[in-house]
Amino acid sequence: MPSKNSSPELRRELTLLDSTMINVGTMIASAIFIVPATIAMHVQGSALTVVVWILGGFVSLLGALSIAELSAAMPEAGGQFVYLRQAYGPVWGFLYGWAAFMVINTASIAAIAVAFAQYLGFFFPLDPLSVKIVAIISTVVLTALNCFGLKLGAWTQNVFTFSKMGALFALVALSFALRGGSLTNFDPLLTSQSFASLIGPFGLAMVAALWAYDGWIEITYVASEVKNPQRNMPLSIIYSILIVIALYVLMSLACVYVLSAGKMAQAVEAAEQTGRSYLVASDVATTIMGAAGAALVAVAILISTLGSNNGIVFTAARIPYAMAKEGLFFQSMAQVNAKFHTPLVALIVQGVMACILTLSGTYDQLYTYVVFASWLFYAMSCGAVIILRRKAPHMARPYKTWGYPVVPVAFILFAVWLMVNTIIEAPRDAAIGAAIIALGLPLYFYWQRKP
Repeated sequence: MPSKNSSPELRRELTLLDSTMINVGTMIASAIFIVPATIAMHVQGSALTVVVWILGGFVSLLGALSIAELSAAMPEAGGQFVYLRQAYGPVWGFLYGWAAFMVINTASIAAIAVAFAQYLGFFFPLDPLSVKIVAIISTVVLTALNCFGLKLGAWTQNVFTFSKMGALFALVALSFALRGGSLTNFDPLLTSQSFASLIGPFGLAMVAALWAYDGWIEITYVASEVKNPQRNMPLSIIYSILIVIALYVLMSLACVYVLSAGKMAQAVEAAEQTGRSYLVASDVATTIMGAAGAALVAVAILISTLGSNNGIVFTAARIPYAMAKEGLFFQSMAQVNAKFHTPLVALIVQGVMACILTLSGTYDQLYTYVVFASWLFYAMSCGAVIILRRKAPHMARPYKTWGYPVVPVAFILFAVWLMVNTIIEAPRDAAIGAAIIALGLPLYFYWQRKP
């Protein structure tokens, strides 16, 4: 038993439902309201648009099945920081944590907060400065909520997630129940393009789908706060992917049924010429419900973005916390509030970083730079499954990756293809992203040498 003078620790309070809703809620942000049309523009043919969603979900599931083994074997705060440290050494764990804290997660929080503020403009017109102010306020509020106890953050996430799932299911059901759609909109099922000419566009469509699925790993960051983690960690990761695949495929079918793949593709091209994002879900709702439909979708996006951001704020702060516990970050980050049992300092500093990026307006650009790095760390984490099977054969593994070693190898190969494609298509962005990660090396050696 800990002594009265021992420092407070994080507590295991998250149930299987909480854990699953964290992942589902983080994955479902604003992408599903936009991406179906982007995919239709790239691949054309209604059958292929659905295939992209299924394949994107399958690829994400391969990663989830692999990471689930690590999450059950090492249910500690920090997720990938822990796995990479164990498999490759502390420097790789640190570089991941550095990139996640400085850019990946904080830029994501900023970007989603700005998206929330922009969609709030549907009801209350906001100028550019007001958008940033509202985005910062939303970040501060979500950070504050998660400072005051784990269960409050989890309860908030559950409410947001069930609300957005309900909104999406309602939109899908109304799309098929009300007038406006037609089965003829599924023609043509397949495109007339040759297989060779489809490889490039299909890859772009897959990138868009994978962006929409991103977030399935979030629960691993708070593994030290999950009840019965050996069982609930793998189940929550796998359940969340399956739930989101079902939602995304149904939403894609609804969009095609109401608008057709051809009309969506034309609308995206027209929107890109004006520098705007085409909100396909708004068109679907407007077609079947009139002006009220657009308002319904705006409300759904507001709920989705807030819920997704709450999930990131909630979980991501555990990465710098875990780094600090290992002596690889500012020691204050390792502090746990005695009353609320939350990493208070890590949450606050993370919120401040996100607000700075929001004000600077660089969040979108920074995130673009490190997208390929995210997939590098995903690939390395799946590689850790293979390495640790050899390096630590006697490690307790309550869950073992289904289909090992084919499943992790298949995910790694796909991730490598995605990274290579990014380097070829956007070499400058990839180089800057690598440089941002490398900037963490001097700090790593500094903390390593500290007594």
